[in-house]
Amino acid sequence: MSSLAPPILLVSGSLLWGLSWIPLHHLAAQGLSGMPLVLLIYGLLSVLAVPVLWHQRRAWRAQSGRLLLIALAGGWGTAALMCALVGGDVVRVMLLFYLSPIWATLGACWCFGERLTVARIIALLLAFVGIGLTLGINDSTLQPMTANDWLALSAGLGFSLNNLATRAADHVPLASKSVASLVASALLAGTLCLMLKQQPPPLTLHLAWQIGLLAAVWLVVQSMVQFAVTHMQASTVAVLVIVELIGAVLSSAWLGDNPLLAREWAGAVLVSLAALIAAWPAPSPLTVDARSTAP
Repeated sequence: MSSLAPPILLVSGSLLWGLSWIPLHHLAAQGLSGMPLVLLIYGLLSVLAVPVLWHQRRAWRAQSGRLLLIALAGGWGTAALMCALVGGDVVRVMLLFYLSPIWATLGACWCFGERLTVARIIALLLAFVGIGLTLGINDSTLQPMTANDWLALSAGLGFSLNNLATRAADHVPLASKSVASLVASALLAGTLCLMLKQQPPPLTLHLAWQIGLLAAVWLVVQSMVQFAVTHMQASTVAVLVIVELIGAVLSSAWLGDNPLLAREWAGAVLVSLAALIAAWPAPSPLTVDARSTAP
């Protein structure tokens, strides 16, 4: 497998996630948003996910605890982020959510013994400076934490833990890792709908096929990201997924007819540079030794 395949799949999947606000806004205009939307989409995906998990139960049984961690962390990350975006300020939510590279990098050093190299530190710093420039940081950013802020922060923790657990579950089939969090998201969304007394609107045939199409696209994207996470270092993944944020902000500004400011362009360049640094494959020790001993 090419060493560039996982970064390419991760960047592509992150960009598609960043553009997911477009169909979500379209469905919201038809009265379907928030947890009811999550429940319908992930509930539909769970119809496909449960048979996959059951069919592969012997393969993941030895690491069932790690698969459960993948499901709970990914499921909570999705549900918490959706709740935060619905009820909170989008800029604050995204800034707090994208602190996840810090948690992922520290977790990789602790769990997998990865070294915090100079290049990795530079990539993280560039990524965070790019986030600040793209989103803009002002006095309101430093307001006291609200419930939605804590949801966004916990969502970032959830996704970081999901990525770490995905790498640790090395004997769990990729298909099971890809679909486990879908079931957890549906269960959590259903629980929140009951607690918040939210109900989906009546489904028409026109709305149903749109939900089905969006669910299918999300399943493909989920598989792409899970494959990439399985074959990449967690700290590298932490930087590359920030491409999702840039895709969301820039596409929102473009399609919303809002002109991009110079700082937004500068932020996009810095985050792109950080992604390239993080994705650049390091020379293996075997390759270095071979060169040093060559005649």
